[in-house]
Amino acid sequence: METPILFVQAGGSIDKGYPAGKDNHGYPLVIGEPAIHSIIQRLRPHFPWRVITACKKDSLDMDVDDRATVCRCALSAKENWVIVTHGTDTINLTADTIRTAVNSAVGYKDKVVVLTGSRLPEQFRDSDADSNVGMAIATVQLARPGVYIVLNGNVRRI
Repeated sequence: METPILFVQAGGSIDKGYPAGKDNHGYPLVIGEPAIHSIIQRLRPHFPWRVITACKKDSLDMDVDDRATVCRCALSAKENWVIVTHGTDTINLTADTIRTAVNSAVGYKDKVVVLTGSRLPEQFRDSDADSNVGMAIATVQLARPGVYIVLNGNVRRI
């Protein structure tokens, strides 16, 4: 059996879209259901996967408790391959929180955690969401255990 991948939704532009309803006239954008469902549907992967939601916040609104929640979701999961979808503005802060936890605790040494997001919402035609998630999927399968940020064609180990 292939190794499963866990996708953890933290929020950010990747998950934003226009809210439903007649009173808002399509404004402003709000964080909705995990965009990974739409992206995975297009990718048609041949590996097991699941999605959980840690939080639904713009990364500029995330605080220490939110980062701890994302960290806990990623590290307590049974899967060793974890992809966190996150806002790009403070993705590095959450990655550092996860790296610190991995380095200071026993039992997480086999985890590969990749954080990614997008500049534009997945629902937008010219979004970078699909390519960033695709790169994150490749990275999580090929990288050594550790914490990585994957954005815009770049892979950076934290």
